[in-house]
Amino acid sequence: MFAYLWPMALVICANVLYNVASKSVPGDSDPFAVLVVTYLTAGVLSLLGFYLFGPHKEGLSLALQKTNWTAMALGISMVALEVGFIYIYRAGWKVSSGALVANTGLAIALVIVGFAFYKEHISLQQILGMLLATVGVAILIADR
Repeated sequence: MFAYLWPMALVICANVLYNVASKSVPGDSDPFAVLVVTYLTAGVLSLLGFYLFGPHKEGLSLALQKTNWTAMALGISMVALEVGFIYIYRAGWKVSSGALVANTGLAIALVIVGFAFYKEHISLQQILGMLLATVGVAILIADR
């Protein structure tokens, strides 16, 4: 059970830190300068993680050769997410609702993507959940 739950706890804790940090970016700082520091930090941590926790069957050079387009897609999506959240909070969204609205939209989009591209079944509960989530988002936006 621990192996099943610890990654979810890590994602939740990391997302809390991520949103608090995004909300706390100084208003007079350039978001892309912030991202330079962000990704330098991430690069150093990733390199350490490779050597400390990787399988060590191959060197970094060979491991990098085995990557594909997904690594670049992750990089593009990460920059878009980081800048998007900085601007979400600069636009006035509350930390308590900005991420909730974004992640609710994400969940709905992923149900559709799962159905369209991965042949995942959409249950009646998922359809009802998406409808309720949409109503919830509308209520949050109206409360703004």
